[in-house]
Amino acid sequence: MNNQVAVNSYSQVHTHANVETASPHKLIDMLYEGALQRITQARGAMQFKQVEAKGKRINQAISIVGGLRENLNLDQGGEIAENLDALYFYIQGLLAKAHVSNDDSKLEEASNLLLDLRGAWKQIG
Repeated sequence: MNNQVAVNSYSQVHTHANVETASPHKLIDMLYEGALQRITQARGAMQFKQVEAKGKRINQAISIVGGLRENLNLDQGGEIAENLDALYFYIQGLLAKAHVSNDDSKLEEASNLLLDLRGAWKQIG
């Protein structure tokens, strides 16, 4: 077994264990963290012209933000949930545009918005 396979296996087990024991609040924070990590990885891939890696990481970030949208309770959350849904939709659009146009500024904007949201989420908990 090479080192990278071992690291990946450990990471998957570690993440799985964290998900199983995390509170609902922590799970949302983990989604924010995952999206931010994928955006950072996509920015690095973009910088080094690694097109496939960039696309994979951006698509993963879009999917994670989709998970955040799916966890919104639009019936009970009222205007706040509606505004978050619109913001998550906007972030997904930024990520898609960044992918197509290789625009790092769109990745940066998406990252900054998610950082702000994550900071607010942490204050709630």
